[in-house]
Amino acid sequence: MTAARIADLGRELSSIRADFPILARVMRGGNQLAYLDSGATSQRPLQVLDAERDFLITSNGSVHRGAHQLMEESTDAYEQGRADIAAFVGADTDELVFTKNATESINLVSYTLGDNRFERAIGPGDVIVTTELEHHANLIPWQELARRTGATLRWYGVTDDGRIDLDSLELDERVKLVAFSHHSNVTGAIAPVAELVSRAKAVGALTVLDACQSVPHQPVDFHALDVDFAAFSGHKMLGPNGIGVLYGRRDLLQALPPFITGGSMIETVTMAATTYAPAPQRFEAGTPMTSQVVGLAAAARYLSDIGMDVVEAHENELVAAALAGLGAIEGIRIIGPASLELRGSPVSFVVDGIHAHDVGQVLDDDGVAVRVGHHCAWPLHRRFGIAATARASFAVYNTLDEVDRLVAGVKRAVEFFA
Repeated sequence: MTAARIADLGRELSSIRADFPILARVMRGGNQLAYLDSGATSQRPLQVLDAERDFLITSNGSVHRGAHQLMEESTDAYEQGRADIAAFVGADTDELVFTKNATESINLVSYTLGDNRFERAIGPGDVIVTTELEHHANLIPWQELARRTGATLRWYGVTDDGRIDLDSLELDERVKLVAFSHHSNVTGAIAPVAELVSRAKAVGALTVLDACQSVPHQPVDFHALDVDFAAFSGHKMLGPNGIGVLYGRRDLLQALPPFITGGSMIETVTMAATTYAPAPQRFEAGTPMTSQVVGLAAAARYLSDIGMDVVEAHENELVAAALAGLGAIEGIRIIGPASLELRGSPVSFVVDGIHAHDVGQVLDDDGVAVRVGHHCAWPLHRRFGIAATARASFAVYNTLDEVDRLVAGVKRAVEFFA
């Protein structure tokens, strides 16, 4: 990455924003939308919308079924989409499974790891490890796996600045799985992936990475990260709703039993028994979400054309400005690391004496959209002794002017409720 490329993004930002017509919307208070909630769901560029629309208008058919031209074109588009998305995250095409979202991806892993047809199935006496930072989607499936199998759930705690506390837990040979988020969706803390993977491997445990908050915002290579499984969602990375991705190491996917059964995922069927197709098809029962795959592939190409290192540098500039601006307001407490090097896009905060929902309402009156609540992370909020936070989260289409509007809106909330 060069300074010139980053400068080019600054010059091209107006062109990028033009790809997202919703950003020009004037909201009910008369102010133009400042969309700072991409950690919940991102906006879609025209290139993604057009890719889906063009596919549906010209080539829509049933994937992997029949021999007519539309079927062939649909299958080609679906599998080319898989190849494009795999290249975007440093994976091979047969290591990506399409699901409806990251939550389903993680549930697929949790369900199949408890199936005794899997040689390394989790059972009584085993230990599953996660962290206190997790989104519920990377916590509850492991609670359920422990309940079903008789395993024990343990977790890494959280430091006072919102990072995984590596000193809070020691692993032993009973640990069979370690699940953690690449970036916290609340504190923004970036996990020490190499250290967590190294510790897991030392005791023979598998690793599961929730990459929802990292894949849209920085270069990610699952092979380089050396995780066994990873999950992310399309709607958080400029792509469609209803499409998620599970990455699994090839040998593990081939060894896992199916999750959902039915059409498409079979090899042979008799009235007495069924054999199953190889991965990834084994895990894609029924008619797939073909147009969403086409749209997600378009989103991956869109981000790749900008350059993920450039996206990361631009968003770091926005986060730095938000930390500085919010941190200068009396009564503001930022939840998460102070150092930019330790955090990703989300910036969560509380205001003394003002509920997060009230802060969010004042910002909404100004046309600034942020998330308020516990962000599907109740245990983490309890760790900090707070019921809710306000969260700004950024994407490639955001500007420093929008950060200024965020800071000004929070100042207005403080003055109003004072």
